Amino acid sequence: MRFIFKTDYGQDIKLAKHGGHVFWYGALMLLLVAAPWLFAEYWLAQLTFILIYAIAGLGLMLLAGFTGLFSLGHAAFLGVGAYTQAVMTNAGVPFPIALACAAGLSAAVGLVVGLPALRVKGIYLGMATLSFGFIVEEVFARWEKVTGGNAGIHIKAPDMFGWKLDSGESFYFLCLILAVGSTLAILNLLRSPTGRAFVAIRDSEISAQSMGIHLARYKTLSFALSAALAGIAGALYAHKLQFISPEQFNILQSIDLLLMIVVGGVGSVHGAFLGAIFLISMPQAIALVKDYLPAAIGQAPGLQGVVYGMVLIAFVLFEPLGLYGRWLKIRTYLQTFPFYRKGMFKRQKSFQKSDRLK
Repeated sequence: MRFIFKTDYGQDIKLAKHGGHVFWYGALMLLLVAAPWLFAEYWLAQLTFILIYAIAGLGLMLLAGFTGLFSLGHAAFLGVGAYTQAVMTNAGVPFPIALACAAGLSAAVGLVVGLPALRVKGIYLGMATLSFGFIVEEVFARWEKVTGGNAGIHIKAPDMFGWKLDSGESFYFLCLILAVGSTLAILNLLRSPTGRAFVAIRDSEISAQSMGIHLARYKTLSFALSAALAGIAGALYAHKLQFISPEQFNILQSIDLLLMIVVGGVGSVHGAFLGAIFLISMPQAIALVKDYLPAAIGQAPGLQGVVYGMVLIAFVLFEPLGLYGRWLKIRTYLQTFPFYRKGMFKRQKSFQKSDRLK
């Protein structure tokens, strides 16, 4: 079975590369749809958080993985979406309208933040976005009439024009629909001229500019789209927790998002989901293992941060393409076995381009 459609130019665009993709992605969708009847309430809640973080990861992947723009303040966009959704939902605005406003306001803020990207890049852009994250967190804490300040703010259940999504199952399906829609939107964007312009900017700004790509336009557009996806994830995050406060959107949250795409695999849509699975499951794994460790180690307050740091260093040194890169190597090994070459899967050395040549 071939899933294709005709363009205006008579070319076929395949929605699935081959029948294996149709089968496995179809089986995955069936499993996700049946999840409320297969898993307990706790595991369904964890799966919901994975979908929420995957949406935020798709946004950051578009910015850092496909456009090559470094951001250390992405939790601020998550917070803008969350607070916009909370304020509008509590005011009685239906969920779809509030979600659109959350995404739109986050995109507008991302457009403003993207302006420094026109002048700076690399670590300097990271410092600019980090400063923006601190500013937004302070605004959330000081603007008490709207955000509730450090006391936080509660949020009602999503209201779809009179139909309340107040159960874990109904909210899970909402997150699943938005995650699938965001994934399809990103995949279609990446194969469009706009997506190819993003990738060209990531590979070499000088080469992209020489091909007629408007750097200012596409950089700010990348920031806006990335922030919009983060705003959608923030809105869902607020509804899931039903309570938000400024410290939930600090620098640590931004680092978690960056860690998520690095571990999942920078420059791949799959990496956003694999990274979200890692980010949600890792604390559970640490909680299970810490009881078997010596008390001096298992009860240490910074154990999770140490483990995260060790995992990040290990991936940077031994598997820079992340979990998705490792899966590609395993798949290639299985496809070529027993005819693979010796040393075929040994990590190749790569060298950082100088800023002068970018």
